Amino acid sequence: MLEEVQQIESKAVAEIQAAEDEKILEELRIRHLGRKSPLRLVMGQIGQLPAAERPASGQIAGQAQKAIQQAFDDKEMALRQAGDTGSALDVTLPGRRPLLGRAHPLAQLTDELVNVFQGMGFDIADGPEAEDEYHNFDALNTPDDHPARDSHDTFYLEDTGLLRTQTSTVQIRVMEKTPPPIRIISPGRCYRKETVDATHHFAFHQIEGLYVDRGVSFADLKGTIEAMGRQVLGEDTKVRFRPHFFPFTEPSVEYDFTCSICHGENATCSICKGTGWIEIAGAGMVDPAVFENVGYDPEEFTGCAFGMGLERIAMIRHGIDDIRLFLENDLRFTRQF
Repeated sequence: MLEEVQQIESKAVAEIQAAEDEKILEELRIRHLGRKSPLRLVMGQIGQLPAAERPASGQIAGQAQKAIQQAFDDKEMALRQAGDTGSALDVTLPGRRPLLGRAHPLAQLTDELVNVFQGMGFDIADGPEAEDEYHNFDALNTPDDHPARDSHDTFYLEDTGLLRTQTSTVQIRVMEKTPPPIRIISPGRCYRKETVDATHHFAFHQIEGLYVDRGVSFADLKGTIEAMGRQVLGEDTKVRFRPHFFPFTEPSVEYDFTCSICHGENATCSICKGTGWIEIAGAGMVDPAVFENVGYDPEEFTGCAFGMGLERIAMIRHGIDDIRLFLENDLRFTRQF
C-alpha cells in the first residue's frame, strides 16, 4: 500500500503542476481529490488491513492527500496571478496624456475684454437673462407703441417676462440701486428673433458699458471705444462712428471696426459686404428720460453707454466668416483657439 500511495501522490502532483489553465486544474482536482479518486479508493481499503498496520497506513494516506491539496492550492494561486498580471496596468508603458479642456473662444474674448475695461476703471455687473418688459423696454425709453421694439422682437415666456434682447437691462438695474458715479460693464447672452445666417443668430453675446458722473462727455465715449478696439484687435484697427438713432441714447452713433478678413478689397466678402467695415454695435450719451426713469437728475449727471457683439469681434479677430460656428460645438473648430 505504501508504494501505491507514493505513486498516486507523485502522479497527481506532477499533473497538477503541469496544468495550463484553471479549467484543466479543476478537472485534476476532481480526478485526484474527489470521492472516486485513486487515493480515496486506497483510503477506503485501510479498514480491511490488520489492526497493527492501520495507523501507519492512515498516516501515509493523509500525508499524500495534504501534498496533493497543497500542490493544487499553489498551482491555483500561480494561475490567478498570471491572469491578473495580464489584465493589470503595465506601469512600464508610457502614460496617456489626459485631454485638457479649454475655454470657448467667446469665453476667452470675454475674459480679455473684461481685463481691458477693468484697466480703464470699469466694474463688472450681472443680471438675469429672463427679464420683464419694464427693464428690457420701458425703462430704456422704449414704450409699448415704440417702433424700435420691432427690431428687438424676442422670445416671450408663457406666464410673464421675456428673454432679454440686450444687456442694457443690467444697466437699469444697477442705476436703480446705485447712485452715481457709475462705471460698469455687463457681459452676457442675449436673444432676438433673428433669421439665422452668416452674421446673425437668435442667441448671441454682448458686452455693454455705462459711465455716469458729472461732466461725462462724448469725448469719454469715443476715447473708451477707440482704446478698447486697439487693445483687442491691434493698433492698426480703425474705428468709424456714424450718426444713428437709439431710444435710450441722445446723441447716438453706430461704430464700426475695419474688416480683418478682406480689408475692403473683396466685393463679395460675406462679413463686410465689400465695404471694408463691420458694424459692431451702438453707443451714445444716455437719454435724460432714462435718467428720470431710474431717479437720476439729468441736470446734474451725464453719462455715456456703449455695446458690442462678442461674436462680431471674434469674427474680425480670427477671420471667421460664419457666426453659426460658435454655437455648433464642433471640436474641430473650438480646438483652434
